[in-house]
This record gives sequence, structure tokens and C-alpha cells, in this order.
Amino acid sequence: MSKQLKNGGDLLVKCLLNEGITKMFGIVGGELTRIYDAIERWGREEGINTVMVRHEQAGGHMADAWARTTGEIGVCFGTAGPGVSHLIPAVAAANADSIPMLIIGAQIARMFDDTGIMQGGLDQMGLMKPITKLQISVEHPYEIPFAVQRCMKAAMSGRRGPVYLELRETALVRTAKEELFTKILNPEKYRPVNRPYGDPYLINNALEILKSAKKPIIISGGGTIASEASEDLIKLSIAYNIPALTTVLSIGAISCDQKTYAGSYPLSNAFRRAASEADVVISIGCKWDYTTLYGTPPLWNQDQKIIQVDIDPKEIGKNRSVDVGIIGDAKAVLIQFLNHMEEKLPKEKISEWNEWNEYLQAARENDKNIIQSLLKSNKIPMKPERFVVEILEYIPPETQLVIDGGDIAIFSYGLLSNFQRYPRSTFTSIGMGHLGVGVCYSIAVKLAKPDKPVVCINGDGSFLFNIQELETAVRLNLPIIIIIGNNCAWGMLKTYQKNNLQKRYCDVDFPPINYAEIAKSFGCYGEKVEKPEDIKPAIKRAMESKKPAVIDVSIAFESPPVGKFLGLYKKNKGLFGEF
Repeated sequence: MSKQLKNGGDLLVKCLLNEGITKMFGIVGGELTRIYDAIERWGREEGINTVMVRHEQAGGHMADAWARTTGEIGVCFGTAGPGVSHLIPAVAAANADSIPMLIIGAQIARMFDDTGIMQGGLDQMGLMKPITKLQISVEHPYEIPFAVQRCMKAAMSGRRGPVYLELRETALVRTAKEELFTKILNPEKYRPVNRPYGDPYLINNALEILKSAKKPIIISGGGTIASEASEDLIKLSIAYNIPALTTVLSIGAISCDQKTYAGSYPLSNAFRRAASEADVVISIGCKWDYTTLYGTPPLWNQDQKIIQVDIDPKEIGKNRSVDVGIIGDAKAVLIQFLNHMEEKLPKEKISEWNEWNEYLQAARENDKNIIQSLLKSNKIPMKPERFVVEILEYIPPETQLVIDGGDIAIFSYGLLSNFQRYPRSTFTSIGMGHLGVGVCYSIAVKLAKPDKPVVCINGDGSFLFNIQELETAVRLNLPIIIIIGNNCAWGMLKTYQKNNLQKRYCDVDFPPINYAEIAKSFGCYGEKVEKPEDIKPAIKRAMESKKPAVIDVSIAFESPPVGKFLGLYKKNKGLFGEF
């Protein structure tokens, strides 16, 4: 560290390095300059770097994707006033998916409160309160170490999520005494590092229910990925022939190369049969929200028994009542199940459950046949399903796949069950259904995994939300590939107007735009595609260019089949009655 006079900026950077943080995403602002100066003087040598973006929202999305990719906390910046307010959409998206983020917001010195100073007068703590687990405002350097520790503890403990640390300018510019640097504690000194196990009594109750099951299933949620429990999930599922589903946030926790995998989205035949016919459901780190249709009919059998495992007590019994609710870490509880099932479960159950699993695997074969029929469609403009399948068939299994958009995301989710995915290799904003994450997520994923190919499936509407970050990708020389399904519309909203408003289309159509040409002006590789058979050669050329690339593919406007399925759900008067 430089022998220059140390200030709050130096102290903050030292605290972040102590937490293992290596990347910080954002735009420099006046009040943040002491942090940047500390990084420039000595921080880069010790392993911490900034990533300059072109909009704070994009920086927030990149911090979110960094956390999803690495399992570490993501860090982003916003300067006082507009910088912090620009971060709000990204923080909300991360909060909805339980992604750990440290949002650092600058604030004017207290002496300027209520003076009408530029960028002052904004209640940033109030803005962040509904979308973060914790909000702390710091005015003096001596407060920084403890504030960082509190934020990290809140973000990384229990159900993970974003936290907000507000730094008054005085906290950064004032001198930080040498003794403050000795108050920086290692993480194991102030926050739990062990996984919380489930109550053994409840584990035993769950196993008693499982003994009587004829058609059990597992459904894995984002908690399985967060706790790095994929191997344990696969071991349990395979060893006992229990079919396993995943939510979108858990795609890759168990995948199509496993003999008990039964799908990752309700549109697949295997998923629907498993959910509607199972008599016992083991829910591991899974939210029973809209992504699982709240556990209600027609998708879910209401006579089935529910064993729910979640680290967050608030999620137990939420929207769907449970027979056993176990509070604990997904990996820890899966290990408990594995340790006790061998001695308590009758061996004949494994053979019985194998027949049930084979029945669901037959349904998976039907889904594979649908893929082959889609590849025979040569309509121009091409069907959205053909667009998605061409991409998924071509990219290697280790590809890091980013999905951004409304309808095009739904088409993608519905087909992903048929293709190999690994844990932490599929990235999408599902909880908030947030548009505009595609380019941003792709950049952060490539920074985190530079040796892996990164491909993004994007809608034309969502692509323009953060198109400016193509410059970031070019500047950082990141060969990401963005593939746009271009139907010249806000597809999801146009579908709604088609189905419910007698095709009275209002503000849902775009003029034809060649996004590949726009990408070229940023310095990217760009290509326009009209025919389905040209998609794979275009991806090959994009990869060979070794540049950030945008492939603009014309597709037909069509409504995803989920609309029909949700129609059945509504007629059945699900959780919320008649819509």
C-alpha cells in the first residue's frame, strides 16, 4: 500500500480485498473518486479491479451475473443521486432471484443535506429498503470495517441477497487512522461458515413419508445451486431412482444425461406428468411461486405430500401447504437424507420407483421427438422454436448460456430440458422477468469464465435496453455472441393483445431494424440471418471472428404454448381464483 496519507477510500478497498473481492462494476463519480484512486495507487497490484460500464444499471446486472457465475458476492457502484437511482432495476432483479450483491452508493456530505446541492436530496436508503436485505449509511472512516462486515454477513448468510452500503463523502475523504486497518476481520471471525443442518426429527418424519411413496419426485430450486449441492442431488436421485425436476434457477443441477432427470420447465411432457401424478414431492431450495405455478392445479396434484427444504423459514409452506417443513441448507439436508435413507428405506422401494422413473423417461422421449419435428420446419420467417433449437443444437455443452427477453425466453426454457446443461452455466432473470440483462450478463460471465464460450439468446425488444454495453465488450475484448430473435415486436404483450383484446394491437410493433449493422459500428462482428439453415454457419463465423458478435435473426411472431397451458390453469381457479 502507498505511503501516502490513507483515507476512507483506502480503508474500504482493504476491507473488500479481505473479503476476496476482485471485480467492481460501475462508473466513477465525484464522491467515489477516493475509492478509485486507492485502486489505482495500490489496489490493482493486490488483485482488485474496476470494470467501467456505460450505464450504472448495466454495472448492477454485471455484478449480479458475476455472483451467479462464481458463487461469490457481486459488487457494483453508483455515485450520489442519479448513479444510485440508475442501479434500482438491477438490484430489484437480483433481489427477486436471491443473488448476493454489495451495492456501494455514494452520498453527499451531511452538511449539504437540504441545501439543494446538485445530486443531493435523494433518500437513497429509502429507495433501497424494499429491494435489499440490509441498508447501512456511513459518515466516518472508523465505521467502514464494521459496516462492510455487517453487509457481507447479511448478503451471504441464510437466503442470500443484495445489501446496500451508503458512503457519505466524508467517510471517504477523511483520514483513516492506522489502527482502523487492524480492525478488519477475516470472514470466519464474524459470520457463519458452516452449513445449517435440518432438524433430525423432521428428517426422520420425511423419511417415514417417503417409505410409503409410490411415485416420489424431487424438485430442485435455486437453493441447490447456491449451496453447491448438485452432486448430492444427483447422488440421491440416481441411487434411489427418484425422478428429479428443476426450476429455471436450478437448470443444470441435474441434467438430461442423468437417467432420472425429468425436466426443467412445465411445458415439457415429462415435467407435467411428474408434477401431476407424483404422490410425494421433495422440494429442495425451491420457491413455490409463479415459476412453479404456485403448486396449484392443473399442474400439481393436490393429494400429494410435500416435504419442503429451505434455508429461509418464510418460504416454508408459502403458497402450498407442507407435510414436513425442514429449515436448513440444501447441501447439508441432502447429505442428511443420503446418510439415513440407506438404513431406513426398504430396498424394494428402489425397484418400485424405477418403474415410475421409466414411465417418465418415456415421456422425455416424446419431448425429443418434438425437437426433430421442429427441425423440419422451413417456414420463412422461421418459427421461434426452430431458431432456439438451431442454437442449442450447435453450441457445445460447456457453453455459458444467457437468456434475455420475454417470449423468446419462454421458447428457450421450454426446449432446454432436451439439452445438456451444467450447474452455474445458464443465466436468466426469472424472478423479476427483467429485460435487458443479456449483454450485461454475457460480459460478466465471460470475465468470470474467460475460457468458456458465452452465447446469449436475446429478444429484439430486450436487446436495446443495454445496447450501449457493446462498447464495454469491445473495449475489454470479450468475444461474447449475442443472437437476437427479431420478430419486430414486444412479443409477450402482443400475445396478450392477440388473445385477450381481439388483436387490437397498441404500441407493440417495431420497424424492421438491422441490429447487426448497429453492432458493427461499435466494432463488433455483425451478421443478418433470414433462413434457419444459416444460423449455425453464422455462429461459427462469429466464433472465428474472436470479437464480440451480434447475429440478428428474423423470426415469425408466434405465441408460446405456455399461453394455452396458463389458460387451463386459470379455468381451474388456481391459487388466486378466477382471473
